[in-house]
Amino acid sequence: MAKEIRLPDIGDFKDVPVIEVQIAPGKSVRKEETILTLESDKATMDVPAPEDGVIGEVRVKVGDKVSEGAVLATYAEGEQAKPAAAAPSYGGAEIQEPMPKAAPATAPKPAADPGGKADFEADILVLGAGPGGYTAAFRAADLGRSVVLVDARQTLGGVCLNVGCIPSKALLHVAKIIDEAAAMGAHGVKFGQPSFDPTAIRGWKDGVIKRLTGGLTGLAKQRKVRVVTGRGKFTSPNTLQVETAEGARTVRFKNAIIAAGSEPVAPGFIPADPRIWDSTAALEMSFIPRRMLVLGGGIIGLEMATVYYSLGAGVTVIEMMDQLMPGADPDIVAPLAKRIGKLYDKILLKTKVTKVEAKGDGLHVSYEGPAGATTEVFDALLVSVGRRPNGKAIGAEAAGVAVDERGFIPVDRQMRTNIQHIFAIGDIVGQPMLAHKGTHEGKVAAEVASGHKSSFDAKVIPSVAYTDPEVAWAGPTETELKAKGVKYGKAVFPWAASGRSLSLGRDEGLTKTLWDEETQRLIGCGIVGPNAGDLISEAALAIEMGAEAEDVGLTIHPHPTLSETFAMSAEAFAGTLTDLYMPKKKA
Repeated sequence: MAKEIRLPDIGDFKDVPVIEVQIAPGKSVRKEETILTLESDKATMDVPAPEDGVIGEVRVKVGDKVSEGAVLATYAEGEQAKPAAAAPSYGGAEIQEPMPKAAPATAPKPAADPGGKADFEADILVLGAGPGGYTAAFRAADLGRSVVLVDARQTLGGVCLNVGCIPSKALLHVAKIIDEAAAMGAHGVKFGQPSFDPTAIRGWKDGVIKRLTGGLTGLAKQRKVRVVTGRGKFTSPNTLQVETAEGARTVRFKNAIIAAGSEPVAPGFIPADPRIWDSTAALEMSFIPRRMLVLGGGIIGLEMATVYYSLGAGVTVIEMMDQLMPGADPDIVAPLAKRIGKLYDKILLKTKVTKVEAKGDGLHVSYEGPAGATTEVFDALLVSVGRRPNGKAIGAEAAGVAVDERGFIPVDRQMRTNIQHIFAIGDIVGQPMLAHKGTHEGKVAAEVASGHKSSFDAKVIPSVAYTDPEVAWAGPTETELKAKGVKYGKAVFPWAASGRSLSLGRDEGLTKTLWDEETQRLIGCGIVGPNAGDLISEAALAIEMGAEAEDVGLTIHPHPTLSETFAMSAEAFAGTLTDLYMPKKKA
């Protein structure tokens, strides 16, 4: 007879609704892994698996009400839990972007331990010192574990702090000051034409980086985290070889957390030339081009386009898809597209670059799109078409860790790979490749590796483009909901009716909220306008907390602020908005 999984003692609660089921027949689960979630009085409760096994039959569904002793599921007879070999799950339809849809990774046979004395020994090895890696290392140290942190860079912080998120935001602040000063001319405040000192701008940007990376070095010392600088590769399931400036060094570990990140990719026909940049090279600001082509209309490409346009470059953007920022809803991107469409030289959608030739007079770029094929000459080319995970560059096969054909490492909700004592986090485990996802995964991995109960169960992971205007979203987009056939309600509050937005001289923004019509709960949100990246956090929190439209609308927001547009969008859905006339919904 199949072993039953029954609801354990949950206190005085009875007939508690099931709001999420994380299991299905044939799914492997480990002891203490969450199998379903209940809710009572707006407090959620995760129900863990009582032991390792494979699910045979699921006896409950979303909406059912259960009490102590109720049969939730059964284990398949004779089946044991299997190593994780599928892409992670982040709460079903509520994740904003899908995890990598690659063929299941095949686990290689691990290499034998090379033996000999190790140069460093640790309870936990962390490979990669980006936001996810250093967070994992610091959390593990706080939990009393000895930690070795390995990274190829001399400074901690990875791509994000050194050549990504932080330096780009510093330059975007420069662009914002330039643009706002120019815009005030139409309102009676005129400034002289700005002059640029690229060396001084670079120096300020580098100073921001140095301050943050220096702070991380201090935090590592305070926690007694041993930092080893060099490129690391696994040599067995419990050893890593690091190529340091002083020669090869061996780290022996009990547990490992892989946080090796990703790297930019470029089409094979792109030649090597100092005028052709990836995102890292673009941040160096070696010169301000007269004509600049941005290949790829995603977040990174459009952010750098914002910087270089403000510094005086003529910008052309080429995107293969039919809209800029393809991951976001078209109506959220439209105000940005309309604004930069008037400023940039060209924005070419459904267009493909076919050839790039580096010549003395510039970069000759051939492309083809709806208007046909042509060739133009540019002074600089930013290639921003995506990033590739580093799963195939760390010797994972020697550790027996499965890596799919694209370089992603499959993990479960505890961030475990197919090897029980080896975990992976961040870009290397799948989309979205965002620092704030990696830091949360890093904490989970460190806690589980340290013997604590933890799992990654975020309902939403916000995305932000720091363009002008900013574009931000959290939860499923309308496009995703429609594709999945999910019923939803929508409310939009235009910033043309926001006193704060108008006082900033901007009226193109909007706040859009998406709701479950049955429960009245917020499931998604998109915001476009100044500071949208700061505002989206309120929506993410509301989704995580299961907030209903009335909860948001009845929360008093300060006036006049941009944040009140979120509350007004909720009021529009609830039918209580007074700042605009909204026709009553038909019964």
